Amino acid sequence: MAYKSLLCVVSDLDHCRVALEQAVVTAQTEGAHLEVLCVGVDLTQVTSYYAGANAAILQETIGRALADAENLTEAVSERLEGETITWSTSAAVAALADLGRHIAARARFSDLVILAHPYGGDAGPEHEAIIESSLFEGKAPVMVVPVDSGPLVAPKKIVIGWNESSEAMSAIRMALPLLKQADKVNITVIDPPMHSPNRSDPGGLLSQFLARHGVTAEISVLSKTLPRVADVLQRHISDIEADMVVMGAYGHSRLREAIFGGATRDMMEEAKVPLFLAH
Repeated sequence: MAYKSLLCVVSDLDHCRVALEQAVVTAQTEGAHLEVLCVGVDLTQVTSYYAGANAAILQETIGRALADAENLTEAVSERLEGETITWSTSAAVAALADLGRHIAARARFSDLVILAHPYGGDAGPEHEAIIESSLFEGKAPVMVVPVDSGPLVAPKKIVIGWNESSEAMSAIRMALPLLKQADKVNITVIDPPMHSPNRSDPGGLLSQFLARHGVTAEISVLSKTLPRVADVLQRHISDIEADMVVMGAYGHSRLREAIFGGATRDMMEEAKVPLFLAH
């Protein structure tokens, strides 16, 4: 498998600029086509309007979102003009509640979706929705790029967050092109389950699977010495100076993670390096 069709979704050029630059670099490295979807998002809630005002306000907000999409398309086209990659842009206008349909329609035909960090700073509510739509409705792997990071030409040290879940295995399979290129792959297991059939050799079968694909991996088994799994994983990433993390996304429901937290949400909130996610 190779990444020959990339998608980057831009709803705010300032916030999404790093993701766009990463998408350009990845397209260059992989010899891929890059599609940039420029989205004007209508964030209004029509149920909050007083009777009789809906039509006028809807027209105004949709017009504003359309102008945003057109301006984004023009700005992105100017940025990509002259690049040696093949690229295309398209514009879309959507209400926040209907955003998933537009994203999924493109993501399902993409090998990899490259998106901006969804939390903190100037991130809007649409950024998390874009990631979730790509993963769940689009069934595509997603690379989440931290806002303050620079473009990564090719990851050299990759950490795999391994918990024996089907989501993690999906992410690993979809990340194989990157794993094969890396100089070092570290399978990180945190507090293996007591009654797991692989308790005596955590990560062993995964290491064997990767070896058959030409990936030599080492295994780190860590204790959960910090309150959250994400804290342990982040510390390990820093210790070995990894430049990418591959992990499964949303082993728990999205609602549960939104309320109580979870490894996926915690990692996205605090990511210092790109995250490669799949469900």
